Amino acid sequence: MANVRVTCSGCGAVVAADARLAFRCPNAAEDDGIDHVLVRRLGGPEVAFPEPAAALADQNPFIRYQRLLLGYHVARRHGLTDADFCGLVEDLDAAVARVDGHGFRITPFAPKPALAAAIGMPAGAEVWVKDETANVSGSHKARHLMGVMIYLKVLERAGLPVAEGLRARRLAIASCGNAALAAAVIARAAEWPLDVFIPTDAEAPVVDRLKDLGAICHVMERQAGQPGDPCYHGFRRAVAEGSLPFGVQGNEVGLAIEGGHTLGWEMADILRDAGTALDLLVIQVGGGALGSACYQGLKEAQALGALSHLPAIFTVQTMGAYPLKQAFTRFAGEANPEDLAGSLRHAARNRADFMKPWPATPHSVAHGILDDETYDWLALVEAMAATDGDARIVGEPRLIEANRIGREATEIAVSHTGSAGLAGLIDLAAAGLPEGVRAAVLFTGAERN
Repeated sequence: MANVRVTCSGCGAVVAADARLAFRCPNAAEDDGIDHVLVRRLGGPEVAFPEPAAALADQNPFIRYQRLLLGYHVARRHGLTDADFCGLVEDLDAAVARVDGHGFRITPFAPKPALAAAIGMPAGAEVWVKDETANVSGSHKARHLMGVMIYLKVLERAGLPVAEGLRARRLAIASCGNAALAAAVIARAAEWPLDVFIPTDAEAPVVDRLKDLGAICHVMERQAGQPGDPCYHGFRRAVAEGSLPFGVQGNEVGLAIEGGHTLGWEMADILRDAGTALDLLVIQVGGGALGSACYQGLKEAQALGALSHLPAIFTVQTMGAYPLKQAFTRFAGEANPEDLAGSLRHAARNRADFMKPWPATPHSVAHGILDDETYDWLALVEAMAATDGDARIVGEPRLIEANRIGREATEIAVSHTGSAGLAGLIDLAAAGLPEGVRAAVLFTGAERN
């Protein structure tokens, strides 16, 4: 059997994922100053990156990369066969398709020469785009939550004590758009009731779709003197009252990050097939789950021999709210370059010294990355520090320009949030990049009319 461990990156607590939900650290307390995030770690010969395949696009990522999933190894440990696990995934995927029109498949990742030319990249440079706009629910968010639901389904199928009473508990998520829609699709497919905590300015088409999917929407207003996101506060109250967290914040649902690893694994898979690698990857950041998942997925692919080296990781936030940029600046000012691991451990145990809630109501055309806090900040600080990357901030004109260029050059109907990483790459290109550089961005969400 594989060596399966779920540990808290902040306090070191170990959670047995087949006896307790691998969501929130059991030691987490509101004001203890520790960055509690559960991280799953897999080891042993049973953990392997799949062999190259001729038709990647036809494959379900949760089946192709099954041996990298916690749920798979829990299933095998408790008597389920490979066929049992694949059948479980296929049944859930078919239910997703009935709800949303299609299930999960490996999404496109390829160079876009017209885009490289349009943003003024240097001679011989490439810009690769990972296109998630046609994914389940129209964004990458469903990846995170499909991984969580597979795990819950495995616990049920294996008849484990931890699964007793789960169906009596409602799911809960705090989100203004794509994550809420993703949660609603997966919850509806699994026939599990869902509460969504949304802001007052949530887009009407999103709210209508959530209601069509059977989600109960709770509109949360900001309260004077209360720092942080009111939707997150509402979500936390629901969880305290017994709801199951079903969001994409790693501190609340640690296993949600693993579902997003599939993005990193797919990029590594396709790069391996092309016989190449990336020099830099630019990722838009709100709560941080996307960037954290991509970095950790790529890191695992490298460790398993599918990738020669990691790209430099650059993150992008808006002028409307940039808590990660501020945290990274504080970290870089204090970190010991000779002991990155020690500096990260110090930051993990002194969260409030680095990650602080944004003090004002944020606004941006890229509204999907306006989180008051970057909940998965520490993994991204590690990613940038370990790969010689950086945290970038872009203004509204650049976000609008990037979206226009991205749509025109690729013919992908991406939203302003979904193309925010491209805005960061345009800034980097303007500042000067070397000839022949190979860069990548993710178009993570479709424009909704």
